[in-house]
Amino acid sequence: MSAQRHQAAPTVRETRGRWRRWRRGRPFTAAVLIALGGAEMLVTLRAPLGVLLHVGPQGLAAYLVPIVLVLCGVLLITTPQQRVFYALVSLVLGLVSWLTSNLGGFVIGMLLALVGGALAFAWTPNKDRRPTGAATEPASPEDEDEDDTVLLPGMQSPDPSPVDRG
Repeated sequence: MSAQRHQAAPTVRETRGRWRRWRRGRPFTAAVLIALGGAEMLVTLRAPLGVLLHVGPQGLAAYLVPIVLVLCGVLLITTPQQRVFYALVSLVLGLVSWLTSNLGGFVIGMLLALVGGALAFAWTPNKDRRPTGAATEPASPEDEDEDDTVLLPGMQSPDPSPVDRG
């Protein structure tokens, strides 16, 4: 019985590690905030307040803006390479929702969309992280001859250290 418990623990850890790596490889928090903001705006559109009824094209925009925000949140998770575009769309639609979707979902949905858009715009993938199973061998002199990297004046290596970047 105890052997089964010891075998199950690494599997759970590996699953958590894979989930963590997947989540950190994309603007996950930003996408969730944007999708929640759009969903909150959709919920507030169904509020039974007679004062906040919209008729005509503005009524269509009241449903269109939150739906596109939810789509932007989903697309941020599935295609993080396009994060700048989705972030800008989310920021613009978050501001437009003030006029179209009951004051931006009573301000809460608008704030969620704006914070999520700002986080998505600021998110960058971590390129310095190496896979755990990769061997770290120093480059041989033959490999340097094959590299066609042109160094600018003042550069000492093709990949400057964080101190050199300023």
